[in-house]
Amino acid sequence: MLVLGIESSCDDTAAAVWDDGTVRSNVVSSQADLHEDYGGVVPELASRNHQRLIVPVVQRALAEADTDAGALDAIAGTYGPGLPGSLLVGLSFAKAFAQGLDVPLIGVNHLEGHVHSVDLGPIPPDRPFLCLVVSGGHTELVHVGEPFQYEVLGRTRDDAAGEAFDKVAQLFGLGYPGGPDIDRHAESGDPAFHDFPRSRLDDFDFSFSGLKTSVLYYLRDRSDAERERLLDDHLDDLCASVQAAVVDVLVDGLRRAVAETGVEHVAVVGGVAANGALRRRVEALGRDEGGDVSVPSLAYCMDNAAMIAQAGAQRLAAGHTSPPTLDVQSSLQL
Repeated sequence: MLVLGIESSCDDTAAAVWDDGTVRSNVVSSQADLHEDYGGVVPELASRNHQRLIVPVVQRALAEADTDAGALDAIAGTYGPGLPGSLLVGLSFAKAFAQGLDVPLIGVNHLEGHVHSVDLGPIPPDRPFLCLVVSGGHTELVHVGEPFQYEVLGRTRDDAAGEAFDKVAQLFGLGYPGGPDIDRHAESGDPAFHDFPRSRLDDFDFSFSGLKTSVLYYLRDRSDAERERLLDDHLDDLCASVQAAVVDVLVDGLRRAVAETGVEHVAVVGGVAANGALRRRVEALGRDEGGDVSVPSLAYCMDNAAMIAQAGAQRLAAGHTSPPTLDVQSSLQL
């Protein structure tokens, strides 16, 4: 089954070819440099650049897969959640391409794609498992049962973990996206330098707005000279302290879910799953609890089309297809 996946939910234009358990190609064109000056994604700029990039990205994916469009069995496209304009570009292309080739169209939930990214590894996890979905736009704890059965145990009540990293990085004068910069600086820092707050709620929901506000006040209550000196002398320590606060909350929620549900196999997916400290802590959790841990390779943590193609192939195998009237759903949930 040869499936072309298309992903354009935010600022990455991506296409990939999935062939019966093998990723034949996985092309991602990032717009990070374009949005860096704004400290975040500008939706109008993102959608315009998707329009410019979608055709060459798909052409490159087909070329790297050493196949042509006529050999495709289906087209899988992200239809939500995400930025409406960005989603519209990718889904419109997917619909037109599927209709032109007379092959099935499979709409894929972007979050479902992330959940299924763990299946791109050499040993897919057994079901059920607990999946922590952490990215710039989403932080959710999900119980994954039989194929396409999801129970959301908790989600963020305000900022997502990746969003908190991005906003704090901006306060520290770092680039966009902020998560990788914070991770890099934290490697040389002291996580005990400052005890930033951890929001631990009674249920499995998350909250990171308090952390962001705490960092803001921590810097604002100093003179310009003091703040500049602090960032010059202790940027690595501050990044490590912020990272520790985020990771503590995420791993604590996952640990409590393991204890309450009895599901020992855990997975972490999404852009923040590339964070080194989070990966180490989750692996330690697996050792402590005697369970298995699945974390995608770095290439499949970020937004990519391989996870969309693979999830689409699984849906097609189960007899699921989408009508040509499929529309984008920017607030789509699992």
